[in-house]
Amino acid sequence: MVPAVTESIVLGAWTALFWGAILVCTVAVTVFAVRRHISLSGERGDTLFWDLFMGSAVAVPAILIPTLASPWAGVALAALGGATGFAAYRSHPRIMAWQSLRRQQRQDQPRNRAAAERHDALLERWRQYELDPASCIDYPAMTDVRLPETSALIRAMREAEQLRAARHLGYLPAVDRLDQALLAAEKAAGIPVRGI
Repeated sequence: MVPAVTESIVLGAWTALFWGAILVCTVAVTVFAVRRHISLSGERGDTLFWDLFMGSAVAVPAILIPTLASPWAGVALAALGGATGFAAYRSHPRIMAWQSLRRQQRQDQPRNRAAAERHDALLERWRQYELDPASCIDYPAMTDVRLPETSALIRAMREAEQLRAARHLGYLPAVDRLDQALLAAEKAAGIPVRGI
């Protein structure tokens, strides 16, 4: 008699775990699908019906089948389904905001990569004045931070570098400002104007 009770408890636990996992996944996906379709299209027609129908087609058997074995299992699974639905409903805006941010980052990645290459080219151009002894002698104003143009160049470099490290949306305009500051410093130092 004892092995039968033990087997029954183990089988009941595995059954509750199996159907509980199915119920949690189904309810969460259904809530997300319904909220997403409502927020995207704003209509409550055919798509909403099919989202609810497909979710119910899986969730209702996930509650009823364990209920046949134990009514308390059905009550527990119904409570679990309700809690999952509430949690999915509450977390939907945060998850959608996170997905939107990830999508925006993927879209911005080529522009940020191009801006980083341009930033590197500008820094390389400035290093020529900083590290080449002949350029330091010919154009000492490029390393003299007492001059307003050179000081603005150093500030623009610092800003672009900080925004590059933080992957900030203002990185592209910061690289533009660095380009303009380098051109202004070169012009003030008497260097013939050139492009990148």
